[in-house]
Amino acid sequence: MPKTIRVAHSPDSDDAFMFYALAGGKLDTGDLRYVHELSDIESLNQRARRAELEVTAVSIHAYAYLWRDYALLSSGSSMGDGYGPRLVSTEPAPADVRSALKSRRVAVPGTLTTAYLALKLYQPDCATQVVPFDQIEDAVHRGDVDVGLLIHEGQLTYGDTGLHLWGDLGAWWMAETGLPLPLGGNAVRRDLEPEVIAQIARDLRASIVYGLEHRAPALAHAKQFNRGIGDERTDTFVGMYVNQWTVDYGPRGRQAVQLLLDRAYAAGLVPEKVEVEFVG
Repeated sequence: MPKTIRVAHSPDSDDAFMFYALAGGKLDTGDLRYVHELSDIESLNQRARRAELEVTAVSIHAYAYLWRDYALLSSGSSMGDGYGPRLVSTEPAPADVRSALKSRRVAVPGTLTTAYLALKLYQPDCATQVVPFDQIEDAVHRGDVDVGLLIHEGQLTYGDTGLHLWGDLGAWWMAETGLPLPLGGNAVRRDLEPEVIAQIARDLRASIVYGLEHRAPALAHAKQFNRGIGDERTDTFVGMYVNQWTVDYGPRGRQAVQLLLDRAYAAGLVPEKVEVEFVG
């Protein structure tokens, strides 16, 4: 009897690319049958806190609250390699963005997102307001907030509507640490049988590799989820967040995850020190 594994991820072009081979039946997964559930990352973070799903995309920030129930799979990371969540406003950037943020309201896509954590490490004294990620640019334009913290495709499209870049938190983190900013990963529930966890790890890695080796059909699948950014930008966006970091974190990627959570704990932004465990 096949064992059903629920795999949850965001309805975004990069995640769609990553899971293309699994969703499209391109792989022999033996006795495991994968059922895909799509939801925004903050909702997935909250569901993971309740340990609802066998496999789920999570923010690295959220992992600080999940690590007793979940381990991180070695494949599936979204790394900001010198780029990442972007701060934008209708106003041109001030000379000292960090200082200016102390008196600004910033729209954030959720308090468990890594974007929020990076912002609080960058400027802990800014006031934040949670806004669904795909409504942040509109909130900035309406003046509901002064600054928006953009994730997903908004990182590429903010200038189309006249917004100004105030800062890139992935670039800041790279300058600060020399490491990529680990934004998200895929986590597997620890109570699954060891052999099932091992197969999930193999299947996910194989799906990512398949997409990278069959880029054209994987992109054709992914562009269904691109929220209107066009083929060229979809290719760019997927390339930013599905690459060799996604196949495996590698030593630097693992170091980046641990350092981010260590700094978060030192700053009082997560409740306890986490020893990150990777499987697969």
